[in-house]
Amino acid sequence: MATPSGLRKVVLTAHVTSSVGWLGSVASFLALAIAGLTGEDAQRVRGAYLAMEVTGWYVIVPLAFASLLTGLVQSLGTTWGLFRHYWVLAKLALTVVATFLLLLHMQVVDDMAHAAALTDLSGSDLSGMRAQLVFDAAAAIALLITTTALSLYKPRGITRHGWRVQQEQRTGRVGSAAVDTAATAQG
Repeated sequence: MATPSGLRKVVLTAHVTSSVGWLGSVASFLALAIAGLTGEDAQRVRGAYLAMEVTGWYVIVPLAFASLLTGLVQSLGTTWGLFRHYWVLAKLALTVVATFLLLLHMQVVDDMAHAAALTDLSGSDLSGMRAQLVFDAAAAIALLITTTALSLYKPRGITRHGWRVQQEQRTGRVGSAAVDTAATAQG
C-alpha cells in the first residue's frame, strides 16, 4: 500500500524528527544524570534531578511515542511494509522495548526528583539509583543508535510474509504483462 508522495514525505519527516529528537533528548538526560551523579554542588545536583523529571515526561516520553507511531505509519505506507523485512521488525521490536523500558525508568526518575525536592542529596545518598540513571540513559543511546543504523543500512533479509508478498507481486506483474502483450499483438 503506497501513500501519495507528499503525505509520505510528511510522515517520514515527522518520524525522523521525533526519532532524532528522542536521541538528542536522551543525550541531554545523560548529561544531567552524570552531573547529578558526580556533582559536588548540592543545588546543582538537585536541579539536575528535577530537570530530568521534566525532560523525561514532557520531552522524551512524547518523542518516544511519536517515533513509534510515525514509524508504524511509515512502514505501513511504504513498500518496506511492517512484516516484510527483518530489519523493520527488529527496529519495531527495539522501539517497543525502548518505550516500555522508558516508562519503567521514569519511576526511578520520579523517585529521584522527589528525593531531590526533599533533601540536598549529599554525595552517597541514593548512589545506586543515581548510577542506574546514568547506565539506563547510556543504554538507551546505544539502542537508539542501533535503530538509526538499521534505518540507514537496511540489512538484507526478507521474512516469509515478505517473500509471499513478493511472489504475489511478481505473479501479478507477469500475468498483467502477458495480457498487455496479447492485447498489443491483437490490436
